[in-house]
Amino acid sequence: MLELFQKGGPLMYPILLCSIMALAIFFERLWTFFRVGRGRDELVREVEQLVSKGRIDEAIVVCQRTDSPLSRILLAALRAHGRSRDQIKTVVEEVGSREAAPLERFLGLLGTLATISPLLGLLGTVLGMIRAFTVIATAGMGTPETLGGGISEALITTAAGLSVAIPTILLHKYLTSRLDYMVLKMEESSLHLVDLLGD
Repeated sequence: MLELFQKGGPLMYPILLCSIMALAIFFERLWTFFRVGRGRDELVREVEQLVSKGRIDEAIVVCQRTDSPLSRILLAALRAHGRSRDQIKTVVEEVGSREAAPLERFLGLLGTLATISPLLGLLGTVLGMIRAFTVIATAGMGTPETLGGGISEALITTAAGLSVAIPTILLHKYLTSRLDYMVLKMEESSLHLVDLLGD
């Protein structure tokens, strides 16, 4: 494996860096999404039960006790209690969009890494072919051994770039779908609370 890496030429290093960064972003976002989603249903259930009994102050304390985007959205709705439904909904939407933004952190970079990796592989292919044709230009047809270095460099970098890009695209799609699901659940929970408060 190390021998293949060395044969791939200097562009193998940025491709390796892309793969490390993609993995780091994936695990960081996975951990963040796990923390944000943990205890969500219990929080919603407890807050809704207290609101349905008219115990708004206790529901506020429950939200303050929990540090999550959803708890901050629900807290904003509870603090707007007494206003009209449309006013509460506007407050919830504003806080919701503000709380959803940090959840998208690094996803753009992950998508960029998925785009860059095959391009780096393609650049390695071009450089490898240039090297092979330089041998032909300077030494005539050359030998299979002299041509092989440039051609193998070209093929290895292409394979490496694609090997990083394909899983990174899949990881990006997975994280994006997880994020969309989380945002949808937060919207459902907050709008249900808006309906309870706006009655």
